[in-house]
Amino acid sequence: MVFEIEENILLTLRLYIFKASYRKANRSKINSFSGIGDEKALKILSEVRKKFSVPVITDIHNPEEAALAAQYVDILQIPAFLCRQTDLLIAAAKTGKWVNIKKGQFLSGASMKFAVDKVRDSGNNNIMVTDRGNMFGYQDIVVDFRNIPVMRKIGIPVIMDITHSLQQPNQDSGVSGGMPEMIETIGKAAISVGADGIFIETHPDPANAKSDGANMLNLAGMENLLTKLVALRRTINSFSN
Repeated sequence: MVFEIEENILLTLRLYIFKASYRKANRSKINSFSGIGDEKALKILSEVRKKFSVPVITDIHNPEEAALAAQYVDILQIPAFLCRQTDLLIAAAKTGKWVNIKKGQFLSGASMKFAVDKVRDSGNNNIMVTDRGNMFGYQDIVVDFRNIPVMRKIGIPVIMDITHSLQQPNQDSGVSGGMPEMIETIGKAAISVGADGIFIETHPDPANAKSDGANMLNLAGMENLLTKLVALRRTINSFSN
């Protein structure tokens, strides 16, 4: 889910975007849950979009998926591992949809300019980028908050993916771990340095989520967190007035 932290509308949120993957193509193990069928899942996302009148975003993993997914959602997301895939970026751009490029865990914020340019040079200026931290060793991720103002200088909105940044990938079990107790800390820091929005994975019962449950925010804590982040954003904005 992506939230732009500004006062207004729903729960003092200016913009709410529902995020769900219609297919999980990068699971660690071959027998991990990956989906229910592409078109079946995309139709569900389309139903969410209509029923709740919210924009919907989903990942695509190869160029052929771009045109298909674009029929059902408002924003196409380029996964972090694929953010340098030229054909994928061009295909997403050519749909005319907004394109959210996740920053690779192996890249600096400044280097995301080249991924953004691939979309721009393909005739699409509807672009945002999302930071999700950088690999630290083999099984941990850290966030370099310098990347947020650096990427904002590219001239596009910058989102902070809080929960994926707290992932502990490549565990011996084949299932990623996480540090959900740090969600509020990462969220406050991101808003403080100028993030335009936040991305949060949430679930009413994270222990039974099909994917990434170890780093999710329990849905019961969402309103409290957003209330704090909105208040923080308001305070920071007051300094620039």
